[in-house]
Amino acid sequence: MDYEDTANQSISDEEMESDDDLIPESEDDEDEERSKGRVYLPGCEIGEDYDSRPSKMVVDESVYIMLHKAHTGAPCLSFDILKDALGDKRESYPMTNYIVAGTQAERSHTNAVIVMKLSNMYRFKEAKVGEESEEESDDEEGADKSKAPVLSAATIKHPLGAVNRIRASSVGDVPVAASWCERGIVYIWNLKDPLAALSDSHMLSEHNKQSKTKPQHLLQEFNGHGVEGFAMDWSSVVQGQLLTGDCNKNIHLWRPHDDASWIVDQRSFVGHTASVEDIQWSPNEATVFASCSVDKSIRIWDIRVPPSKACMLTAPEAHERDVNVISWNTNEPFILSGGDDGLIKVWELRQFKTGKPVALFKHHTSAITSVAWHPTDGSVFGASGADNQITLWDLAVEQDDEAEQLDVPPQLLFIHQGQSDIKEIHWHKQCPGVMISTAHSGFNVFRTISV
Repeated sequence: MDYEDTANQSISDEEMESDDDLIPESEDDEDEERSKGRVYLPGCEIGEDYDSRPSKMVVDESVYIMLHKAHTGAPCLSFDILKDALGDKRESYPMTNYIVAGTQAERSHTNAVIVMKLSNMYRFKEAKVGEESEEESDDEEGADKSKAPVLSAATIKHPLGAVNRIRASSVGDVPVAASWCERGIVYIWNLKDPLAALSDSHMLSEHNKQSKTKPQHLLQEFNGHGVEGFAMDWSSVVQGQLLTGDCNKNIHLWRPHDDASWIVDQRSFVGHTASVEDIQWSPNEATVFASCSVDKSIRIWDIRVPPSKACMLTAPEAHERDVNVISWNTNEPFILSGGDDGLIKVWELRQFKTGKPVALFKHHTSAITSVAWHPTDGSVFGASGADNQITLWDLAVEQDDEAEQLDVPPQLLFIHQGQSDIKEIHWHKQCPGVMISTAHSGFNVFRTISV
């Protein structure tokens, strides 16, 4: 589907659909065929250590509570989950999520920021987590489960080029998003009207017609970086405070000036010697952030100190190759990192000076593209790799000497596959256990029985 065909209308039900179609039809009884199936471990050749029957991977619905996929035409290789007013800790179905994403279309002038509503997402019948109430069970039985999940999209024309990365926050009651443009410009967008348009089909149609001709809802832009970048993060402690890092090793601090503007410090933080790949504010301290770089280092900074002296701690050889991504634990003093070496490392801040991680995991066979701590469980995290795997981990799991031994780390809980060239993963903070991922092949929204 061509992206231009979807840029000015809400996307129809068919564009977001259940992964049921990944279960192939069979001449034999489906249950009998599944009973003959064997678990596939990534890294094995299809047929290696397996029987001689033709092998084909299928989705095991019994290990998913929910699994859906979505497509937007042009790939969205960066996205963020938007906080909504539907409540916290919600586990009822059908489920609704809101996200914002940026496209990387082949034709530069067609790129957009897309605000999306993913709704009518049902759970699998087979998945059972805890005890369901009789009332909840009755509600699900009476629902129209034949209706496919729906994706509605409000677009904002993105000037000049593709979106390298996008991150969302709020300033007062205004939802905002910052986007890194491939042309070296950072934009900040007001998402209030696009979000409102998703609740009314007429408003949505009018909004998308207007967005086709010119950029709308732009609050501010900054071209002081001079080159493109990927690193970007909003503070969760100081509302509206933003950091952006570029491919020329520079990091700039944005301080909110009022409800609709920011003052960007022209002085860059000095320390990295190569491209800054990721930035994370401390979830608890207003002035502290971490960054990682192609120079293989992870650095901890304090913005109360002048930028030339702000680097407080450094792990100079954190990975053997580029450090691509980091994630700061909201519950424990841990930072998670992933690099081009395919390694996932856990750093304890009180031991950061030693330059040695407290945990190291080797499973992925290619570069790590995203890492994310679970928002409430301090021992659980997710990771994605260029090997087309998403892995879920739990640091609290120990080796069971009596259990059947598999050639995987005992902390590895789950492997999710089915996407091509996975770029980002995020946990949904308001929907326990729900993860959303994006790849060249589209979005997945899922929850496993493991988390």
